[in-house]
Amino acid sequence: MTLRAVNDVGSAADPGANMGLPGWLYHDPEVYALEQERIFRRSWQLVCHLSDIPKAGDWQSLAIGNESIIVVRGEDGGVRALSNVCRHRAARLVDGEQGCAKKLICPYHAWTYELDGALSGVPGKRDYPAFDMKDYGLHRFATEVWRGFIFVRIEGDGPSVAEMMAPYEEDVAPYRFEDMRALGRVVMRPRTVNWKNIADNYSDGLHIPVAHPGLKRLFGPGYGIEATEWVDKMYGPLLDGVPGSSSEALYRKYLPRVDHLPADRQRLWIYFKLWPNTAFDIYPDQIDFMQFIPVSPTETIIREIAYVLPDDRREMRAARYLNWRINRLVNAEDTTLVARVQDGMASDSYTQGPLGNSEVCLKSFARKFRVLIPEARQPKRPPMGWSAQSVAGRIS
Repeated sequence: MTLRAVNDVGSAADPGANMGLPGWLYHDPEVYALEQERIFRRSWQLVCHLSDIPKAGDWQSLAIGNESIIVVRGEDGGVRALSNVCRHRAARLVDGEQGCAKKLICPYHAWTYELDGALSGVPGKRDYPAFDMKDYGLHRFATEVWRGFIFVRIEGDGPSVAEMMAPYEEDVAPYRFEDMRALGRVVMRPRTVNWKNIADNYSDGLHIPVAHPGLKRLFGPGYGIEATEWVDKMYGPLLDGVPGSSSEALYRKYLPRVDHLPADRQRLWIYFKLWPNTAFDIYPDQIDFMQFIPVSPTETIIREIAYVLPDDRREMRAARYLNWRINRLVNAEDTTLVARVQDGMASDSYTQGPLGNSEVCLKSFARKFRVLIPEARQPKRPPMGWSAQSVAGRIS
């Protein structure tokens, strides 16, 4: 199996362009802290779809690093991303992944906030000297709705989600993301690996024929990869008449025609990874979203959910079930692979490996990482405390 298409767009000069990231970056606590500051606080994170919060007061939550964020539908129909932290004594306002509330009331001292974040009630307000309630609304985060999906950025600036995805707008447009609805609920899968290993594996095309026999049977030699400045794309057309597992054969058999998709998308699987940690798998029958959320240098939560268009055909229900069976096996294979890599990254004898000309997605990821954390160019870990010098250098 060979990669059918390889393309790298937006390359910048990088002395380490042909090398992967060194192993010490995959388990170092100082790297983890800098990633939170320089990458995750400044990148777009998917929270939910507009259809997940249809009514005033509906909310969904997301935890990134030390921030707890709630996206809530306001009385005016607008969507806002608010800090899930009371402005009085920092108590969390709501628990869980989703809910509905007429007002946001702190369970500690009953400070009360409107759905737009404005502070509207303070028990014993006269006890606070020179206190203006307008100054103590909930902190707001930047939001962007891209094709019906709500993204949040904690701080910083940079390209919008729409600008990042611009090279692939024509690819995405036929799938009618805006009209989709959740299939089931958000699933959180813990993994004892560094988030970068999961992100690397997602965009690695070379391991498909080696480690995923089912995908090899589905795609044959037609698996392609490419990298633009902010997005990786992987894709493969399904082959017909190739022997495989019962799930693969039945999926090919039952997958019905989807009228709104062009002919070349009826049997095509496409994978996108949006920098730094959001991935979505586009199938004719459904869309799967995943985020690789770091919770420690060697622990990651994979947050995932599927979205579909309304379709009650028996064939479509069967195809969605068979898709799940196929990808459950792929996920199990990847879980084993990534754990093996994580174990190897802890070896002092490993520094970093070369990247081939076809590994454009891994090169693109490593290039952006080295720009944000220049110490990543060092094959061996610097002496403890190196990150403090890095921060001082950026400030000066």
